Amino acid sequence: MLTYSNAKINIGLNIVEKRRDGFHNIETIFFPIGMRDAIEIVDSKSDSPYTFSTSGIPINIDAKDNIVVKAYELIKAKYNFPAQNIHLHKNIPFGAGLGGGSANAAYMIKLLNQKFNLEMSDEEMEDEVRILGSDCAFFIKNKPAFANEKGDRLTAIDLDLSDYHILLIKPDIHISTPEAYANIKPQKPEISLKELIKQPIETWKSTIINDFEESIFPKHPLLTEIKSQLYQQGAIYASMSGSGSSMFGIFNNEPSILAEWKKHFYWKNRL
Repeated sequence: MLTYSNAKINIGLNIVEKRRDGFHNIETIFFPIGMRDAIEIVDSKSDSPYTFSTSGIPINIDAKDNIVVKAYELIKAKYNFPAQNIHLHKNIPFGAGLGGGSANAAYMIKLLNQKFNLEMSDEEMEDEVRILGSDCAFFIKNKPAFANEKGDRLTAIDLDLSDYHILLIKPDIHISTPEAYANIKPQKPEISLKELIKQPIETWKSTIINDFEESIFPKHPLLTEIKSQLYQQGAIYASMSGSGSSMFGIFNNEPSILAEWKKHFYWKNRL
């Protein structure tokens, strides 16, 4: 049985306050995009609880540490179904702010739920996958959402960008979580993203920001340059997704790909 787990972008990201548990409360807009990984499960003849293989972008961690396997074992511990051969084909780059791993975890749970008729509701699957990551729950319903608290509390929003094009560029820059939060000063915004996102997209450039850009851009001027180039190419709105390092632009018309962007991972599609 096969499924395709998609990426997301963050439209705006406000770091509101630091929590007692060491995490931060945030608010952001999660928006699904068409970049996808593939996950396949088939009944296994092995004596092991599972087998795990990968293709596509190399994954340099042990199988037991992969979030797909963690999601599988989480559900396997609660339900009785046959051992599975799991295969993950990876297209979504790592460390990109696109939620690829989180999507893999959510889609593994949805796939098991479907194949074995586990009758888990969306809410039950969201509760399960929250254990594995703050943005995992978004990918259960996989619809535009306002996210707050740790990014795991979701409110559906009406956001249709189907008339636009998106161009995403991910340079070979790795941004660790400590680096992303360095010099961040949490602050509750005067106007919530939940309200700003309702305004015309032409206003977003001056109203919707990603707080991580302030601390990350000075250390990685290439990201500042790419954002500027996206606007020069006609983007209505451009931003970093999550804590980076992907940059994206939303365009009225299909954008051209600059020669210097072809040195990086890039992806474009009509939304």
